[in-house]
Amino acid sequence: MTPAAAEPPVSSRDRVLHERLLVLDTHLDTPANLERNGWDIMQSHAHEGLFSQVDVPRMRAGGLDGGFWVIFTPQGPLTAAGFAAARDAAILRAMRIREMVAGHSDTFEMAVRAADAERIVRSGRLVVYQSIENSYPLGEDISLLKTFYDLGVRMAAPVHGANNQFADSATDRERRWGGLSPLGRTWVQEANRLGILIDGSHASDETIEQLVELSKTPIILSHHGAKAVFDHPRNLDDDRLRKVAASGGVVQINSMYVFGGTNYPELRAKQGALRFQLSRWSQLNPMERKALANEIAALDETYPNWRGSFDDYMANILHVLKVVGPDHVGMGADWDGGGGVRGFDSVAELPRITARLRAAGYSEADLAKIWGGNVLRLLAQAEAYQDSLALPSPK
Repeated sequence: MTPAAAEPPVSSRDRVLHERLLVLDTHLDTPANLERNGWDIMQSHAHEGLFSQVDVPRMRAGGLDGGFWVIFTPQGPLTAAGFAAARDAAILRAMRIREMVAGHSDTFEMAVRAADAERIVRSGRLVVYQSIENSYPLGEDISLLKTFYDLGVRMAAPVHGANNQFADSATDRERRWGGLSPLGRTWVQEANRLGILIDGSHASDETIEQLVELSKTPIILSHHGAKAVFDHPRNLDDDRLRKVAASGGVVQINSMYVFGGTNYPELRAKQGALRFQLSRWSQLNPMERKALANEIAALDETYPNWRGSFDDYMANILHVLKVVGPDHVGMGADWDGGGGVRGFDSVAELPRITARLRAAGYSEADLAKIWGGNVLRLLAQAEAYQDSLALPSPK
């Protein structure tokens, strides 16, 4: 096999353009790393490879101005005890994010309105919106969504890797609800009322269609991909991508599930298991982490292409852009949650996307929408609907 030619470095022109843009990512799983002993967001952790992809030095190097920092809770039992444990863990994760901001107030600032992002970037600080990945911690008490709103949450997804009390998951073996549950429909109404942007990533196709139908404002897919590029349950087919776009929604492109690897029958199961373990990195003890690192190293040696390449990731981005256009595309690579591809392992590499998109003919105006304008438009629409509910009824 002939080795792929080395990609030329990003030109000074493309780098200047990238730095001029407001660059946001809608799915940063980095808050999980805030719970690691000795891990410091202010220090570079480039030596850790897959196990740390976002920190302040690499955000600055990659021109990442911030984004949505995730409160992630793995799916657990649908019991009172399970709900209570998940609620407490999620609130603690939200507090970790707030502590990060408070402890480095010259570097970060919490954002709660769409207009905050540009102001924060002008001040030289990094933007911290909060999002919920998996609403399982709410239990069956929808009023808890207001608690998280008050903590700063402005985006939420109903479900993650397994069906829960709100909706069916894309990756559960069976469908329980046929989309949203009755409680999930109430969840949509409450998210709309609060001005929370609704996120359909990880939801089943039927759930996504119902979110589009029921939500009073356009939805987002915060870290998603194209089934036409890689046929995986987490990715969406072109017809449904168009439905999301037709409603005004936005698809933020994930760097996971962009390449199926070789056709070895055992590889797909190993990929899924490893990605699940990576999503739980902060919960693993040192021996488990070492074992996982060794397993990934062995997989890289046995199946050199298992993660896909930067070209595979760009193929996903360019396909979705072709299907729905730059008004409905953004970036949500799933950094620190299993994202990244071979040779594109941290946010320090983001200018390469700008260079590729410019080479593909996309304008600076297009790039401004893709890198941040589209998600801020959706957030502003969610805010406008919330504000409209406070207006007196016309006589």
